[in-house]
Amino acid sequence: MINTNRVVIVGAGLAALYAALKLAPRPVLMISPDPLGQGASSGWAQGGVAAAMDRADSAEAHARDTLRAGAGSVDPAIARMVTEEARTHILDLTRLGTPFDRRENGDYVLSREAAHSFARVVRVRGDQAGAEIMRALIAQAGATSSIQVLEGVVATGLIRSANRVQGVRIARSNGSQTVTIDAPAVLLAGGGSGGLFAVTTNPPRIRGEVIGMAARAGAIVADAEFVQFHPTAIDCGVDPAPLATEALRGEGAHLINAAGERFMIDVHPDAELAPRDVVARAIYAQWRQGQRPMLDTRACLGQRIIEEFPAVANACLNAGIDPVREPIPVAAAAHYHMGGIAVAANGRASLEGLWVCGEASSTGLHGANRLASNGLLEALVFGRICALDIRHSVTAPEQDEPPVVLPDLQPGPTAQDDLVQELRKVMTAGAGVVRNGTGLRNALREIARIESRQSDCETLLNMTATATLICAAALERRESRGAHYRDDFPDQINPAIRSRMTLDTALAMRDALLSEDV
Repeated sequence: MINTNRVVIVGAGLAALYAALKLAPRPVLMISPDPLGQGASSGWAQGGVAAAMDRADSAEAHARDTLRAGAGSVDPAIARMVTEEARTHILDLTRLGTPFDRRENGDYVLSREAAHSFARVVRVRGDQAGAEIMRALIAQAGATSSIQVLEGVVATGLIRSANRVQGVRIARSNGSQTVTIDAPAVLLAGGGSGGLFAVTTNPPRIRGEVIGMAARAGAIVADAEFVQFHPTAIDCGVDPAPLATEALRGEGAHLINAAGERFMIDVHPDAELAPRDVVARAIYAQWRQGQRPMLDTRACLGQRIIEEFPAVANACLNAGIDPVREPIPVAAAAHYHMGGIAVAANGRASLEGLWVCGEASSTGLHGANRLASNGLLEALVFGRICALDIRHSVTAPEQDEPPVVLPDLQPGPTAQDDLVQELRKVMTAGAGVVRNGTGLRNALREIARIESRQSDCETLLNMTATATLICAAALERRESRGAHYRDDFPDQINPAIRSRMTLDTALAMRDALLSEDV
């Protein structure tokens, strides 16, 4: 066991980095599975950060849009708090070196995305916001002596005594025996669960492991069933699928099918700018009918897509698609997990000594359907909240804290790739864009079978724990709401009730299904 007075932060994306900077000069240890700046979903975010920066806009309007998009499941107090803080965080990121797009008069360039009533997404070079924010934060972290980063290391489990988290188990990312780090506080900021699905826009390592390890330690998980499928992943056979940012539709891009028809006009009054769940299901329906859906940017952007949206243009060109002259094939892909480890308004989980921010958390902001570009905003707001609460509640060391040095670790197991790929197929088939009771029950049975084939591997157990919670919560929610759509329960039942579930409850449901099969 290694003892340290450093706050342990599991993760290395925007939420983790921002929290580490806000904890300074309190010593922290960041656990980063990949070299800093690689492997985190934050760096892949194209749209930007939602904030009411225009004088004609307001935090109140932003909160209303958030509530509307969340289909009745958003916590109004959290929505108000987050949207009121948004402007402050944009100014802070600017001070830290983020080169947001600005007009000649200094105003921020703002994009409109789906379900927003106003153009309020602050961006960098069109679709480079995540990468540029990460670059700025990494530079600041590198210049902050209180922050130690362990690269090539992954957390595999939490150490719990009574109802308190006392530390983490870690291993080398490429597989090793574990070592325990005892710490005064643990902050989980390690991303969501999109990689549990066969088609995803998330980096390969984002497979629900952080949520799973907290669940295995007994933490309550909220809204696990709500997984957002981005409507416009580029359908080019690449894994993970490149993203065609929603800002393209904000610029006027149309969704058409193989017959050249704008199918969203008949689906929703807002057409292409309808909430993401609506657009995702419409695209899925076109795909099921053999009418390959496509995003047409030719009329609204033409040649401008090359310079204004370089990530999208490069992804298209690498796949042999010329977006200037032809429409972009798209598919719905697992993109963001609204559910996660349940936290209070101060970022604390149900276990003492454990804080959570970013996509791994469930704060109540997103409800059943995240409003576009609220994800990075939530990471910033709750990264700071968690840091402040830790500073106020955990005694700081009286002297400089030495860096953590890992011992030589012997080789150990990693999750077998064939099992991971099988799990991803199971989740897409049973808990994808359109669900039903039969598919969810079959998925739970298959998850149990996959888990049993490598039950000694903590990384796989973390994945299967989150997968089990998603399917169990979806099975329990006998209605359709936001991103959770069941064709056997297509109607919405009011009032909305947020789900809260422990892994023990989800496993009991899974075990009951297996008993029925005997």
